[in-house]
Amino acid sequence: MKEEFVSEIDESQADIQVLHKPVLVNEVIQYMNLKPGGVYVDVTFGTGGHTRAILDAEPTAQVIALDWDGSALDTYGIPLQEIYQDRLRLVWGSFAHLYKIVKKEKIKQIDGILADFGTSQIQILQQPGFSIYRETDLDMRMSRSHYHVTAKELINFGEPEKLREIFWQLGEERYAKEIVDLLVQERRKQSIETTTQLAALVVRAVAKNYRQAMRKPIHPATRVFQALRMYINRELDNIESFLAASVQLLSDQGGRLVCISFHSLEDRIVKSVFREDQEKGLLDVVTKKVVMADKEELAANPSCRSARLRAAEIRKK
Repeated sequence: MKEEFVSEIDESQADIQVLHKPVLVNEVIQYMNLKPGGVYVDVTFGTGGHTRAILDAEPTAQVIALDWDGSALDTYGIPLQEIYQDRLRLVWGSFAHLYKIVKKEKIKQIDGILADFGTSQIQILQQPGFSIYRETDLDMRMSRSHYHVTAKELINFGEPEKLREIFWQLGEERYAKEIVDLLVQERRKQSIETTTQLAALVVRAVAKNYRQAMRKPIHPATRVFQALRMYINRELDNIESFLAASVQLLSDQGGRLVCISFHSLEDRIVKSVFREDQEKGLLDVVTKKVVMADKEELAANPSCRSARLRAAEIRKK
């Protein structure tokens, strides 16, 4: 059976306190295999939940926290620095550029790297273009410094064939053709400018199947929004670049790489790269099978239902 999972939650019912919770924290600590005095890189700092957990679990560890959202580092990172002081170092940048960042920052030892590829639910609720339920400009860029093309430009000027490919491949949207056909008709009449315009258009496009679509726990436009976000921000390309850099940067004395995915395509890339690098003798996969949240965590934090964790250790030389 085809593996398929979607990361977005029903934002109309979202509790902002729930959205702050990091996922699979106990599993991250377990598979990171923390060492006294170890140096760890959290390449997706977000609100700092995983970083805090690492620093609390090993009192002598240091964490270098990366995020390409400078406001996240300012809002959540600086207060943590006041608590952990020189044990926490904040660095602005994308994990896609990890190799360059590590060399620029002159980081000589890395005992573990953590990546949580899930889009922060806070970003979904606050960043322009991410939320289906908030009327904002169709932007969808995670960082305006890193990316220039917006979802609005893609929706209004993209070739129909390209749009169908994006919705089908990245969103696994079964009604991609119907959605793009209606989109092309509508954009001839007027520009599609906002999130609510696009969401309503998708609902109209799948109207014949709307009742069936609404039985699912996600909005009918979720896959389209997800596909656009992934394409605009080159998310899958970034993951591949990150994985290649991580294998080169981790300590060959048991350095660990822990990855959390929220989309089947992300998880597929991690699984494939781990398998290939193990065959090359570069690392050993330490998760015998994909790790998911237990019933207790699911009950406390429903947004972790799509989380998939895989971990690998650099083979000792």
